[in-house]
Amino acid sequence: MQQLIHRIWYHNHWAKWLFLPLSWLFGVISMLRRTLFSLGIQHATTLPVPVIVVGNITAGGSGKTPTVIYLIELLRKQGYTPGVISRGYGVEIPGCLAVNAGAKATEVGDEPAMIVARTQVPMVVGAKRVDAANMLLANNDVDVIISDDGLQHYALARDIEIALVDGERRYGNQCLIPAGPLREGLWRLNSVDFVINNGGPVQQNEVLMSLTPAPLIQVSQPDSVPLSISQDVVAMAAIGNPQRFFNTLTQLGYNLAKTVEFTDHQAFSATELHTLSREHPLVMTEKDAVKCRDFAESHWWYLPVNAKLTPEFDHALLSQLQQVAQTKKGLSHGI
Repeated sequence: MQQLIHRIWYHNHWAKWLFLPLSWLFGVISMLRRTLFSLGIQHATTLPVPVIVVGNITAGGSGKTPTVIYLIELLRKQGYTPGVISRGYGVEIPGCLAVNAGAKATEVGDEPAMIVARTQVPMVVGAKRVDAANMLLANNDVDVIISDDGLQHYALARDIEIALVDGERRYGNQCLIPAGPLREGLWRLNSVDFVINNGGPVQQNEVLMSLTPAPLIQVSQPDSVPLSISQDVVAMAAIGNPQRFFNTLTQLGYNLAKTVEFTDHQAFSATELHTLSREHPLVMTEKDAVKCRDFAESHWWYLPVNAKLTPEFDHALLSQLQQVAQTKKGLSHGI
């Protein structure tokens, strides 16, 4: 099914015509929802600290998690104390839940578990991002909130919007879900503050982001010696664009004896991964690794990647954030 969807969305498969009526319905419902917020019939909650939304207008991965981690580190270097909120995709969370170090992906979602494991940032997950943000502010001394995804979550007012695009797949056939990958039309990009292109080539007004791989890390013992490149490996991925991960491993010099694609955010069992890794070491993404920590075998490895953006982007974002922070501080003091 995943391969069929990929062909429809990104290779203009004829079956898209079967889904276009549903796409038109999806577009009408989305338009009505946006209109309710724009007219004030539905209320968007404004928070006392700046809110940066990192999202996209397409379904599937485009590099949001590495971007969030990059922003956390950038803001900390500038003296900010960021916190993060997320939907916690793939898990059922009653209300809101703080994400602690060592949190299980089955409880908070794979991306939140990865973000906190990497950065130890204060983070709250919940279906209602306003509630998650209020819980985050109530229990942590944060002065800026990053929303991991949520570009279409209009109940939360935002001060800076960042939209990610996969530089290879871009916007596919440019149809709305389910005939295509779009959550909103391309017109939505005209209202965001930054469009970050993951991998390039960049088009007008896009900011190039590259993902720099680090040495492989053993899932069960992170301090172990990196895996040698001179052996065959089995590569698996449950992310939005698995082929990008496989290509990266090949470029690093690993020989992929087998590649296995899973559905994005899919949970794994110890048995199925043991079967995959009987003959060769198993290599996975960092996001997938957080789902395997409790049952990882010694020959399972993951590939960390670090986002790299331009100095111009850093300067523009920090300048805009400073203006927003000053305005909110003035409002809180009644100026």
